[in-house]
Amino acid sequence: MRPPLISKGISIRLLAGGGWHETRIRARVLIAVPNCQGRVSPVFDVAARLVLVRLKGEAELERKEVVLFEKQPEGIVRSLRELGIKVVICGAISQGLQAALEQVGIRVVPQTCGGLDSVIAAYRRGTLGQPEFAMPGCCDRPSDTLWRAARCRKRSNSSRPRQSQHL
Repeated sequence: MRPPLISKGISIRLLAGGGWHETRIRARVLIAVPNCQGRVSPVFDVAARLVLVRLKGEAELERKEVVLFEKQPEGIVRSLRELGIKVVICGAISQGLQAALEQVGIRVVPQTCGGLDSVIAAYRRGTLGQPEFAMPGCCDRPSDTLWRAARCRKRSNSSRPRQSQHL
């Protein structure tokens, strides 16, 4: 039997009634995506709502929305770790919070934008590195060299005129 999703002392509450359904199929990963009106929140550090998605392979088993009351990085990290989150997909995130999450074993996929359903589906398919999910002005995701190379290569081939260098 898996541990309960919500442990005593975590400062969140489930929305839309009820808890996670018990299932015999154990999920491999629980991801968290900050939600702002159905899109990935632009800044994770101040996000108030998270969508939690339990996945097994490419299959989505369950989805719930929670309110995150913690505002300090230490509290956010503690809450996500106690929930069993393995991956955070987010927009901008401070270096300190990202490092703290990664230190406790939570993978962070930063600089992501788009509608929640599209982003979650792309993560499930393994296509989240596509340029359409990159935040505007973002040319790289430091943790993903392949993504950075593809993104920057596409940008360098854009129709934007290059400035000539005159001495």
